[in-house]
Amino acid sequence: MNRRWLAAFVAIGVSLTASSQTLFTYGKYSADSKEFLRAYNKNNSQSPANKTQAMKDYLELYINSRLKIQEAYERGYDTLPNIKGEVETLRSQIIENYMSDPEAINRLTAEAFQRSLKDIHVAHIFISFKNSSNVEDTAAASKKLSEVLARLKKGEDFLRVAAQLSDEPSAKANKGDIGYITVFTLPYTFENIVYATSPGSYSKPFTSRIGYHIFKNLGERKAAGKIKVQQILIAFPPESDEATKKRAGQLADSLYRRIIAGDNFSKLATAFSNDYISAATGGNIPDVSVGEYEPAFEKMIWSLPKNGAVSKPFLTTHGYHIVKRVSARPVVTNASDKANTEDLKQKIMADDRWKTARDFIYARVQKQPGVKRLDYNNAALWALTDSIFEGRRTGNTMGMNQQSPLFKIGDSTIRVWQWITYGQMNRYRQDRSGLKTYPDLMDEFTKSMMYEYYRSHLEDYSDEFRVQMNEFRDGNLFFEIMQQEIWNKTQNDSAALSILYDKNREKYNWKASADAVIFFCSDATTAKSLYEQLKKAPADWKKVVEPMNEKVVADSARYEWEQIPGLGKAAPKVGMLTANTTNTSDNTFSFAYIVKVYPNPSPRSFNDAKGLVMNDYQAALEEKWVQELRKKYPVTIDQKVLADISK
Repeated sequence: MNRRWLAAFVAIGVSLTASSQTLFTYGKYSADSKEFLRAYNKNNSQSPANKTQAMKDYLELYINSRLKIQEAYERGYDTLPNIKGEVETLRSQIIENYMSDPEAINRLTAEAFQRSLKDIHVAHIFISFKNSSNVEDTAAASKKLSEVLARLKKGEDFLRVAAQLSDEPSAKANKGDIGYITVFTLPYTFENIVYATSPGSYSKPFTSRIGYHIFKNLGERKAAGKIKVQQILIAFPPESDEATKKRAGQLADSLYRRIIAGDNFSKLATAFSNDYISAATGGNIPDVSVGEYEPAFEKMIWSLPKNGAVSKPFLTTHGYHIVKRVSARPVVTNASDKANTEDLKQKIMADDRWKTARDFIYARVQKQPGVKRLDYNNAALWALTDSIFEGRRTGNTMGMNQQSPLFKIGDSTIRVWQWITYGQMNRYRQDRSGLKTYPDLMDEFTKSMMYEYYRSHLEDYSDEFRVQMNEFRDGNLFFEIMQQEIWNKTQNDSAALSILYDKNREKYNWKASADAVIFFCSDATTAKSLYEQLKKAPADWKKVVEPMNEKVVADSARYEWEQIPGLGKAAPKVGMLTANTTNTSDNTFSFAYIVKVYPNPSPRSFNDAKGLVMNDYQAALEEKWVQELRKKYPVTIDQKVLADISK
């Protein structure tokens, strides 16, 4: 899993209030109950049968994660250029999402609720201000826009025009069709345009910093709602070589075959998934709605036809995924639903619509730490400003210069040079009707400085922002130290893997097994037809299956007898077809054709056992390392606090 996504699941967090009780200490450090509960609730959406035991189990995982992250801090990993760079990148990306006022949030929440009730099928035409030489050419863009509009006004098909004229890189392939969107899928400005466009109509051109945009509403539907899935992630670092990626793909294929053969998905997720936090809950990830994850992942999970359906391994930028549909939930239609309202508010705070209300920011900075005007003469400042802007003296500057102080925000002193820089860039009215007055410009400048102060000190104003930044930083540190201590060693220490295999050959034995072809059929009719045809000529299974490939999947491999569907307790025989069996988890059907039988247990080759060996080696490395960390950071749990929060 890449660092961004991993951080979403490594919910280590920080204390939200000073009144939290200390749940445990580790060395000279402590963790409070609220930060633990926040992580627990985030990763345990379903109520366990035994909450007390579930909390104890999760606490062990949480403590181990906390120790690893603390060790990363001790080693100075938080000062590594790549870690600092990624944290600063995230900060710059999300900081605008946390800057608005409560009244604005209530208004935006009501708007988001109404928009959440439908999904809109959208097409997009983009005309870039950059020409083929990457030089800005607004005149050429305007000419191209005129051509687009002329063709659309004549009634020409929007998708055809998009395919021919849009500068969007994917337009030739998708004809500008970006699929269904719902609230929060697009940037807020674009979302406003789309939701204001009636079905079958296209929007007026919108001018952004990079070009012109035209959207068409291709149609609307009732919102799809949310889907809950489990996943197994076989991750590899972005810079991995092809051999590493191939090994990851082979492991994913092996796990998929085991799942289809009947192995428990949750147990395999716990044992093999590299998303270690979701793995602790059997691979469960938070509910997904339209537009939340990258397209390849989202396309696959929404294509799963029913609860229990399992995808084949597929590749994203994070690695290989296997996903299982758990449930689907319709969109909430009750505006009074408190849980849904809170969910919308949280999403608004992580969305660009949050920047629509800055007055709240100015009020907070005015209150804390306060803005103090220093002793300077307005006329002198205006005279100095004129002398710089106009290149001539227009009055007495009274000794003011560019280092002269104007006002303070907390401990930050704002000086004339900052005022001059701002004025040079912002002194003209946006409608080009002339110059702003200096008092108006000063008011804008003061607010701009207040805004920048708030922005640079946002952790002091927003618990949510501080928590998210710390989670992301900790997630990156967790990834970095796990890669150094566990993952790289597992991938690269072929000698240790070979030794472990040699010492435990009996553990990696095949049980009684068979080479078999397992057929997975989407419905009873297909399964019956295929079965009847194969009874006549099972050895010709490839020819028989080929015309049915949309409804039949055939998987040829070596399986232990207990993994072969329809075999039951009977011993397999070469050439036999096992019983046609219903898979109750997804109402599909499967049976097997036996090619070769291995009635006695036999050793697995190293290559056959490598995935199991790597998993065992990784577990051994991690167990030893955690023991060392617990010696370095002795852990003491406050059992009374644990009992209180477990009630």
